[in-house]
Amino acid sequence: MKQDLLIYNTLSRQKELFKPVHEGHVGMYVCGPTVYGDGHLGHARPAITFDVVFRYLQHLGYKVRYVRNITDVGHLEHDADDGEDKIAKKARLEQLEPMEVAQYYTNRYHAAMDALGVLRPSIEPHASGHIIEQIELVKEILDKGLAYESNGSVYFDVNKYQEQTKQYGRLSGRVLEEMLSTTRELDGQEEKHNTADFALWKKAAPEHIMRWPSPWSNGFPGWHTECTAMGSKYLGDYFDIHGGGMDLIFPHHESEIAQKTAVCGHGPCKYWMHNNMITINGQKMGKSLGNFITLDEFFTGSHKDKDGNEMLAQPYSPMTIRFFILQAHYRGTVDFSNEALIAAEKGFARLTQAYHLFKNLQASKESSIDISGYRQKCYDAMNDDFNTPILIAHLFDLAKVINQVNDHHATLTQADIDEVKSIFDTFLFEILGMRDEATSDNSALIDGLMQMILDIRATAKTNKDWATSDKIRDSLGALGVVVKDGKDGATYELK
Repeated sequence: MKQDLLIYNTLSRQKELFKPVHEGHVGMYVCGPTVYGDGHLGHARPAITFDVVFRYLQHLGYKVRYVRNITDVGHLEHDADDGEDKIAKKARLEQLEPMEVAQYYTNRYHAAMDALGVLRPSIEPHASGHIIEQIELVKEILDKGLAYESNGSVYFDVNKYQEQTKQYGRLSGRVLEEMLSTTRELDGQEEKHNTADFALWKKAAPEHIMRWPSPWSNGFPGWHTECTAMGSKYLGDYFDIHGGGMDLIFPHHESEIAQKTAVCGHGPCKYWMHNNMITINGQKMGKSLGNFITLDEFFTGSHKDKDGNEMLAQPYSPMTIRFFILQAHYRGTVDFSNEALIAAEKGFARLTQAYHLFKNLQASKESSIDISGYRQKCYDAMNDDFNTPILIAHLFDLAKVINQVNDHHATLTQADIDEVKSIFDTFLFEILGMRDEATSDNSALIDGLMQMILDIRATAKTNKDWATSDKIRDSLGALGVVVKDGKDGATYELK
């Protein structure tokens, strides 16, 4: 039995049994990127985390509608209600149309995610394509008396909402009175009744390029309205999972709950899931902090810090990045270091090298190792709030078994060999989404050439031509190819 799936719900701060709103179907909304720059490691983490959630729910047999948005308007530079729109600012600096910037970095984001093995979502709506839905949402909140117009902008009335619901701060654990006393004054705050109020619609300044007509002004939607409007449009008023990074809990997701509760009397979803941060030297990696390394820089191995020091010891492949992220539980922090990435690279290589041995394993009549419980152990790990590091530990145990059988230190029946291979296929490749980077369009050619070289070496050994045999082995070793001699002949693996 696979047993029941438990998900840690940020709202209740505990693991809960997963029961979808509609049996057999799952609606999942995840906050996507604001496309004004290249994706970095911090963008890779939520994409990979919820890719695994998507993959596993589908594996369990659910029909999943996965919505991940593209923010191409309304996200201001200070993540609040002041400053310039992030995309408009980039467009101004580069003398481009804002949508030119958005399209360029959306294409770059997709290319990086494809390289990382992240599946495309079912629907990928753009905020700029759903202005009508956002205006309608603002109208509904105004009709409920929980928002007010001020100088052409519309703000959510947090105090009035709190008086009616006592819900504001429930997700983040923040206390409204403390927020009011500690919130700094921002430009345009004089329009608000209280500093904690947030923008549903902003009147555009004369120089603001991205603007749309509305009943209140020519302007643009607030950052928080887009996800509420698009989540409702594609998943309904109450869906299963809403995900994103922990940095979005406040103010973004707290504001989403307030908006949806104002209209419907309840939040948008049943389960809130949040991945933790990627850090560098203990500090969150992010564009606003200027300490990020783009994914392309990881793939090429070239990035200098502000002092001109090279940060990367070597290039790291997309699957090394993916494995590095999955080796930690999604709710734990991951601190970047070259040492950790190199260890991830070696760890994944151990698994793929073991997988390549299946074609050479010799079956026995009996198994000396009991592997019967491993499939359930893997399911148990995934069912415990998607515990990928525990799952990976079980795969390492099975890799050890494969190596023991290959070295004739243990035996497995053909049925057990098939079962271990099936576990790798299911959990390493299908669910964790790893890709065997050693397998390429040229893999058959490489295998054929290597077999020809090993056959020449075997002939040399038969003829007692030890000099030729040793030269072939040493020359291959210098190229990073390790030759292993066994009683059934020689095999090879790449370092």
